This record gives sequence, structure tokens and C-alpha cells, in this order.
Amino acid sequence: MSHQPRFPAAAARPPAMTCPRRRSAVLAATLATLAAAAATLATPARAAEPPVGTWIDQTGRGAVEISYCGSDLCGRVVWLKDAVNEKACGMAILGNLKPAANGTWSGGWIYDPDREEKFDVELTPMGEKLKVLGYAGVKLFGETVMWTRAPAGLRKCQA
Repeated sequence: MSHQPRFPAAAARPPAMTCPRRRSAVLAATLATLAAAAATLATPARAAEPPVGTWIDQTGRGAVEISYCGSDLCGRVVWLKDAVNEKACGMAILGNLKPAANGTWSGGWIYDPDREEKFDVELTPMGEKLKVLGYAGVKLFGETVMWTRAPAGLRKCQA
């Protein structure tokens, strides 16, 4: 009677790591990876710069000044390209924005004067650009626009 392995798949497997040097190298690499992951998780996230300042909207027709309102951020219209829209000067456009994950600001609202509606909003500072995501409940179906930081000498309207 010949000796047949009881489980043929087991016979096809390569032999276990028997070389102590190789086993130590694999263990050291695994521990180094785990240590790096733990250090990343233990490091507090660096707060991104808040999008405080004046931003020209995606249409180029107006600018919004974002500032602190208590611990939240809010924004109001401070510049209009056309004097026809002067009544909008000082209008609240953003409100109740709080710091969120990954340097974003969310939890607040944005007012769209063209639609005369408020939407949920998320702001993501990107240097001299500001990514503005407006949405109604679900970000997936929202609209993203880019605002540009206004030049320092922008003449503000009088509210």
C-alpha cells in the first residue's frame, strides 16, 4: 500500500518558511509596517487653514468675505461687479460652517441668490482657490464650483 496524502491540496502547498533568517525578515517588515500605521493614526490631524478672506465666486459677478461668527464661519457679499445688484451688498451667503475632516468646513448652508434657495455646503481650501460643494442632503448629487481668492485691493461695497 503506497502512502497517499489524505488531502491532495495539502501536498501541493509549498513548504512552510523554515529558514529562521527569512522568517525574521518577514516579521521585521510586518512590525515596521504596523508601527508606521500606528504612528500615522496617533498623530493628530493638522488643522488646515480656514478659508477666511475674500473670495470671488465662480461667475465673477460677486465676492464673498468669509469670517468667523463665533466659532463657526459665515460669509457675506462684499463686492458686486454690476451696480444693478447693489441691494445684495452685505447679504449673508454662508453660515454655520464648522471644521470637519481633511481640512474641510461643513455642516452649514449656502444661499444661491439666482435660485433664491439655501443648500448644504462644504468648503475645501486649496491655496488661492476654494472648492465649494453645494448640495441638498446628498453630496453625490451636489454641484461643485471653484472660487478664487480676491486681490488685496478689491474695493468693497457699502452695506
